[in-house]
Amino acid sequence: MLRLRRTPSPIIRITHWIGALSMLVMIGSGWQIYNASPILPFTFPAWATLGGWLGGGIAWHFAAMWTLIGSGAIYLIYGFVSGHFRRDLRPQEPQAVWRDVRLALRFRLAHTPGRYNAVQRLLYTAVLIVAVLTVTSGLSIWKPVQLGWLTWLFGGYDIARRMHFAMMTLIVAFLIVHIALTLIVPSTLFGMVFGRRPIASESETAR
Repeated sequence: MLRLRRTPSPIIRITHWIGALSMLVMIGSGWQIYNASPILPFTFPAWATLGGWLGGGIAWHFAAMWTLIGSGAIYLIYGFVSGHFRRDLRPQEPQAVWRDVRLALRFRLAHTPGRYNAVQRLLYTAVLIVAVLTVTSGLSIWKPVQLGWLTWLFGGYDIARRMHFAMMTLIVAFLIVHIALTLIVPSTLFGMVFGRRPIASESETAR
């Protein structure tokens, strides 16, 4: 019989979607800003950018930055206060991660609704750290004079800019993996959208 299980909490769902949309806007507008002054021997195609020109890209980038910071702050506070980080995202031992990686590569990684496996814990914890580095490195190149101490911590403006680009690249890679895992276990998307997801048994296995 088809049942419904509530997961995750409304705060996590709302901040997730606000953060996801903000990140997509920041990526597209960030590529527009990058194209105005590339640091590598390539530029991004116009269809993948947002803003139309440098000024437009900057406007979109900063607008999305504030929504990302706001939703991220709420998520972090909730994660610590509710015990979500300790209970659900605390990384497991390397042996467990390696075991789940091998199972995932063979499309045999079990998924229990409401529980994060070792690979998910590692990826979600890592992307939180990357997101913090992305925002702080972005602030350091946005206000290199006012936030000179932050720019200095990143090794100077040029290194901070490269760090910002590298963190963006990692986030894009995470999004690709994240979407792929969602396609493998689509009920997770149902739960993130509606707060409840249908389950026919206690666990699902991607095969």
